[in-house]
Amino acid sequence: MESAWEWNSPTCPRLAAPPLRATPRVSLLRCFLLAASCCIPRAMPPGAGEGEWAAVERRGPHLWASGRPFVVHGFNTYWLMYFAADPATRPAVTAALADAARAGLNVCRTWAFNDGGYRALQLKPFSYDEEVFQALDFVISEARNHKMRLILSLCNNWEDYGGKAQYVRWGKDAGLDLTFDDTFFSDATIKSYYKAFVKAVLTRKNTITNVAYMDDPTILAWELINEPHCHSDPSGNTLQAWIEEMVSYVKSIDPVHLLEIGVEGFYGPSTPELLHVNPDAYSGTIGTDFIRNHRALGIDLASVHIYSDNWLPHSEEDSHLQFVKTWMQQHIDDAANLLGMPILIGEFGVSLKHGKFGHKFREAFMETVYSTFLSFWKSGVIGGGCLVWQLFPESTEHMDDGYAVFFSKSPSTLKLLTDHSRSLES
Repeated sequence: MESAWEWNSPTCPRLAAPPLRATPRVSLLRCFLLAASCCIPRAMPPGAGEGEWAAVERRGPHLWASGRPFVVHGFNTYWLMYFAADPATRPAVTAALADAARAGLNVCRTWAFNDGGYRALQLKPFSYDEEVFQALDFVISEARNHKMRLILSLCNNWEDYGGKAQYVRWGKDAGLDLTFDDTFFSDATIKSYYKAFVKAVLTRKNTITNVAYMDDPTILAWELINEPHCHSDPSGNTLQAWIEEMVSYVKSIDPVHLLEIGVEGFYGPSTPELLHVNPDAYSGTIGTDFIRNHRALGIDLASVHIYSDNWLPHSEEDSHLQFVKTWMQQHIDDAANLLGMPILIGEFGVSLKHGKFGHKFREAFMETVYSTFLSFWKSGVIGGGCLVWQLFPESTEHMDDGYAVFFSKSPSTLKLLTDHSRSLES
C-alpha cells in the first residue's frame, strides 16, 4: 500500500509512452529448466524443512505444507525489520508476531527492503548495512519461534522506504540520463542494482539460525515489488518484460520458495472484456495487467489487493461490499481457471482516519473478504488466502495510517480473526 494513495487522483500527471517493444522470449530449454526447478525441491539443511515446519508448496491452485493443505490467514506489518534495527523498538516485533499467533494467524507480509535513508538496509547499490541485515535475521528467527511464515517484499513502487524512485536517484547520481521513475523497469543499470540486492537477500545466511534465507521454510514467498505501476507505458509491455526478467532471475537463485509479483490485480489491455471489473477506467491504464502479468513463467501466487474505500470514494457501504464480492469472485475464477494458481489477497483494509467509515463497517468489510474466500476454498475451487492491512501491537500508535488494527483496542475484530482461524480448521 502507498501511504497517501495519490496515484488515483484525476490530476495524476501522465507521461508520454515510449515506443512499444517486443516482450523478450524465453528459450524452450530455459522454460523446461525453470519449470523443472519449480517442481523439484532443493535439499534443505538438516531439520530446516522437516516435520511440522516443511516449506509451503504449490500444487496447482492450492498450497500444501507437511502433507496437508495450507491456507494463508495473514496480516501485514511492514516495519518489522525497521523496528528490529533498534534495541529500543525491537520488542514491538516480538509483540506483533505474538499477538497475531495468539489469534491463529499464520503468515506475516513485511518489507525486506529499505533503500537509502534512515536505518537503510541498502545504503547504495551493492552496499548493505550489516546491522540492519541482522535485524532482518531477527525478524525471520522470531517469526519461526512463533510458527509464523513470512512473505518478504523486495522493493516498493512508492517512495516510502526508498523504492523505485531511490533506485533512479542512485542512477542519476552515477551519471545516467534518466528522466522519470519508470525507468526503474527498463534501464539496464538500474535493473542490475535491483538484481544485486535480490541476490544479497536470497543468499544471506541468517546470523541467528545459521540458515540461508533461500533455504529457510519460514519464508513462504518472495514478492518482487509492492504495487508496481508503470504509467509511462499503458500497454503493459515494459512492466511485463521486467516481471519476466526478474522472475527468471529470482528462480535461478531460489527455485524452491514461492514467488508473487505484488500487483493490486487491475485488469489491463490483454483482457479488454474485463476492464469493467476495475474500480475505474484509470486503473486499467497504469501498466499492470492481472492475467498477462501472472502468466509469466515462475509466478506461483496470483496477487490481489482490495481498497474500495480509496478506489470507490463516493460509494455507499453496501456498494463497497458488493464490489468486494465481485472483485474477489472474478479474480478467484481467473486464478483457478485461467492461471491455475492460488490467490493471495495480499492487502485489504478500511481506513478509519477521516471518519467516513467506522469499526462496524471495517469488520463487515473484513468478514466479506473472509467469507468470500472461505466459500471458494471449502468448495475446493482454490487455495491461497488473505492478509489484512494491518495489525499493530500496543505502543505503535504513531505508525497508524488509519488502517491499523490494535488487538487491545478492538476485541470484536480480534474475535473475527479468531473465528476465521477456526473456520479454516473445521
